[in-house]
Amino acid sequence: MSSYGIFADYYDRFTKNVSYVSYARRIDEIVMCRHKKRGSIVDIGCGTGTLDLLLSRKGYSVTGIDRSSEMLTVADKKLRDAGQKAAFVCQDMTRLSLPAKADVIISTLDGINHLKSADDVLNTFKRVSKNLRHGGNFVFDTNTIYKHKNVLGNNCFIYDTDDVYLGWQNDYRECDNSVLITLDFFVNGNEDKVSRFTESFREKAYPIMKILGMLLKSGLIPLEIYDGIGYKPPKKTSERVLIVAGKL
Repeated sequence: MSSYGIFADYYDRFTKNVSYVSYARRIDEIVMCRHKKRGSIVDIGCGTGTLDLLLSRKGYSVTGIDRSSEMLTVADKKLRDAGQKAAFVCQDMTRLSLPAKADVIISTLDGINHLKSADDVLNTFKRVSKNLRHGGNFVFDTNTIYKHKNVLGNNCFIYDTDDVYLGWQNDYRECDNSVLITLDFFVNGNEDKVSRFTESFREKAYPIMKILGMLLKSGLIPLEIYDGIGYKPPKKTSERVLIVAGKL
């Protein structure tokens, strides 16, 4: 996985299309339905903390986990500037270790897809299970094989703002349903100079049944599965699924 060193500075402006408000609302609905209260919530792969900010405003005790110190620096400043509190820890989710067991652990927006292998996914699920209290829930999403093959594929996307230009190139690999994503940033500097920075990372998608099987191997019971953050079950053309699991 990339550390998102350069991307951290520009992540928020290139993810404005993400409905974080809807994500926060959906997670809150799931938690309140099952727990009847807003307790501790741990966000693994939290990125720049936008979702953590919204959950903190709802009254959760939030801990954000990410392996990118650059992302966490942005997240910490974002919450402090908004007058909200959260703990941020630089940690690989495959080695998740919390000082106290959490009521709820979440992972959103491709966090699981960024893991390098199925073994890393299984190890992450095991760490989640170990750090989740009995009766707690793991709520996460994952990109589908359909999205990797038919939406991301070998496509190229262009984003342009006043001070940075982004070229996004995908390279789909059918043997493991992965996409190598290469990001080229062209940043306006002083004296009309333009600097170029490149980041790349690979995302992998897995059959949903394999994901559910890995949950069971980790001591987690799949409870609900949805088409994205909606309320309907997944279909063949679902680009993302949301899964709710419980601690055995």
